Amino acid sequence: MQSHRIKPKKGQESVWDYPRPPRLEDCHKHIQVVFNGITIADTHRAKRVLETSHPPVYYIPPEDIQMEYLMKTPGGSVCEWKGIAQYYSLVVDNKRADKAAWYYSDPTSAFQPIRNYVAFYAERVDACYIDGERVTPQPGSFYGGWITREIVGPFKGKPGSWGW
Repeated sequence: MQSHRIKPKKGQESVWDYPRPPRLEDCHKHIQVVFNGITIADTHRAKRVLETSHPPVYYIPPEDIQMEYLMKTPGGSVCEWKGIAQYYSLVVDNKRADKAAWYYSDPTSAFQPIRNYVAFYAERVDACYIDGERVTPQPGSFYGGWITREIVGPFKGKPGSWGW
C-alpha cells in the first residue's frame, strides 16, 4: 500500500517523482560530513542517486574524503541496481561508528561513475550538510538517504513502508 504523496512546493522535489530503476546524476552542491569534530568529507563533486520513495543518496569521491579515518569493515549487502556494497567504519580518536559508510568497488555498468565513491549514513555520523543545511537521515536503519527542506515524501523506511 502506497502512502499519500506530499505535493511538492516551488523549489521542492517529491521522492515519488524519482524513477525506478534509479537515476544517477552529478551534484555540485556543497556536501560535508562531520564526525567527532573532524570534517571527514567536503566536496562540490558528489553524485546523487534518485530512486522512487527514497530521499537522495550522495556519493562522494574518495579524493574529497579524509580516508585515513575510514576502516574497511567485514560484510556487505546487495543492491539490485548497483551491485555488492562494502562498508567502512569511521574511527576518529576514541570515537567509532560501525558501518557508517558504504561503497561499490565493482558496481553494475549503469553505476560505474560511483565506483569507489563513498556514501555516509547521516544517522551514524555527527552531522551531514548540503549547502550548509543539516540533513535529516532517512527513517529506518537500512537506507541511507538524506532529507532536506527541498525533498518531500513520504519516505520508505518508516514503519509500515516496506510494502510500498
